[in-house]
Amino acid sequence: MLRAGIVGLPNVGKSTLFNAVTRTRKAEAANYPFCTIDPNIGMVTVPDSRLQVLQKIARTNVVIPAAMEFVDIAGLVKGASQGEGLGNKFLTHVREVDAIVQVVRCFEDEDVHHVSGTVDPVRDIEVINTELLLADLDSVKRRRERLVKDAKRGDKAAIGEDAALAKLEAALDAGKPALIVDLTSEERALSRPLFLLSDKPTIFACNVKESDLATADSNPYVLTVRAYVQTHLACEAIVVSAQIESDLVDLDPGEAAAYLKELGVEESGVGALIRATYRLLGLQTYFTAGEKEVRAWTIHLGDTAPKAAGVIHSDFERGFIKAETVAYDDLVACGSVAVAREKGVYRMEGKEYVVAEGDVLLFKFNV
Repeated sequence: MLRAGIVGLPNVGKSTLFNAVTRTRKAEAANYPFCTIDPNIGMVTVPDSRLQVLQKIARTNVVIPAAMEFVDIAGLVKGASQGEGLGNKFLTHVREVDAIVQVVRCFEDEDVHHVSGTVDPVRDIEVINTELLLADLDSVKRRRERLVKDAKRGDKAAIGEDAALAKLEAALDAGKPALIVDLTSEERALSRPLFLLSDKPTIFACNVKESDLATADSNPYVLTVRAYVQTHLACEAIVVSAQIESDLVDLDPGEAAAYLKELGVEESGVGALIRATYRLLGLQTYFTAGEKEVRAWTIHLGDTAPKAAGVIHSDFERGFIKAETVAYDDLVACGSVAVAREKGVYRMEGKEYVVAEGDVLLFKFNV
C-alpha cells in the first residue's frame, strides 16, 4: 500500500493532523519540538460520497471505502541534512514514503511555540526544502563520483547515467527540486534508484486556526503559500484546520456536521486533503456493488481491467475473461443495473480496457 508522509517543522500541527486524518489519538501532539521521534503509521479511509449513493442502489448495509496509509514523521529543523535535530533519521523516514504532505503553520498563537520564533510559512517551506535538496545533492554527487571510472572507460550506461545526474546536480545546486527538473523518461528512470527526497510528489497543508477556517481564502499566510508553491514548486496547497478535525474525532457524524456548520464550513479541509493526496499518488477508484457489499477499490491511473481485477484476487487477473462495466454517472442516472442494460450503457470490456475513475465493475474469470 502506498504511503504519504506528513512532514514539517516542529510544532506546526503535524501530529494533530495525523490524528485527524487517521481519526485516532495515536500520535502525541505537544507544544515542544520533537514530541514525535519514531514515525506513527495509520490507515486512512478516503472520503467518497459516491459510496452512499451506490449503497442505496445495491440495497446493502455494508460499505467499504478505499484506504491508504499516512505516516507522521518527526519535525525537521535547519541543518537536518548535516545531522541537526533528528537529522539523518528524519531523512530516512522521508525516503521511505511515496509522497509528502508538508504541513505549514498559517496561524498566530502566542501559546504555541514556533521553532524559529515567528510565523513565516514561506521561510518554513524553504527551510524544509533546502534540507531535502542538500541531502539529494549529496546523494547525486556521491553517485557521480562512483561513475567516474566507468564513464572514462567509455561505458555507455555509466555515461548516460552521469549525464542525467549532471542535469539533476545543476538543478539541485540552483535550488530546484528534482520533481520539476526537465528530464526525459529514460533520464528519470536512471535517477530513480537514488530515491531522491525532492523527487517525491508533494502537497502542502496550510494549517489554520479554528476561527480562521471560514475565511481561509483571504488569510494572508494562505495566499502567500498558495502563490509560492504554485510558482516555485508546481504544487497544490489545501487549507486544513487540524485542531478542528482532531476535536471531531470523538463526535458522531451528526454532531460533527452541526459543529462545522456553526463554524460556517462544511468540512475542516482534512477530507479534501486526503482526496488530493490520493490523486497525488496517482491513484483512482473503481467500485463493486452488490447485495453483499459496496466497495471502493484502489488502482493506479492507466491500469487495465485485468490489473484492476487482480486487486481483488490474483486469480481474477490470471483467469480474466471480461469485465461488465458501467460508469458511475450512468448507473446513478439509470437507478439500477437492469435499466443500465436496457439503455445500452452497461458494457462488456476485454483485457485492453483501461479502467476509468468511478467505473462500477463485475469481473468474469476462469481459473
